[in-house]
Amino acid sequence: MINPAASNPAASNAPVRFSHLDAAGSAQMVDVSNRSATVRQAVAEGFLSMAPPVLAMVLAGSTPKGDVLAVARVAAIQAAKRTWELIPLCHPIPLTGLEVRIEPVTHQSSLRIEVTARTLAPTGVEMEALTAVQVGLLTLYDMVKSADPAMVIGPVRLLSKTGGRQGAWQRESAA
Repeated sequence: MINPAASNPAASNAPVRFSHLDAAGSAQMVDVSNRSATVRQAVAEGFLSMAPPVLAMVLAGSTPKGDVLAVARVAAIQAAKRTWELIPLCHPIPLTGLEVRIEPVTHQSSLRIEVTARTLAPTGVEMEALTAVQVGLLTLYDMVKSADPAMVIGPVRLLSKTGGRQGAWQRESAA
């Protein structure tokens, strides 16, 4: 198990310095030109809870809009590729791999999306994984909202990351 405090200054007593702020506190895009490209991976997950009959309809592929799971997968992939356009201080990075898995969590009447994003770059791929999860969930919501407008999105969270200066990190509950 990876100790979160060892790779996360916020988990220790050390003062936290946010790299996206300059000395005056203004937002800036971090200069990564002096960093080496390394293999990096991030895994994120999120959930969409819905009424049991709606989940059954989605899993059967019998929604009025067809195979909403396939559309959500494509939306998640597209979102990961465009993260740098959506999140103001993100760098455009080359994605070398992206896996989108959508599975039912029937005892919670929900769908779980898990995205694994990979790159060979001088900066991390966490935002791409998280953005893909969020857009996949929003797409599912959009496609079945007429059947259940009370659906709930969340939690969405990073499960693990590897590569870069801070090394590997894994959420304890994801071990």
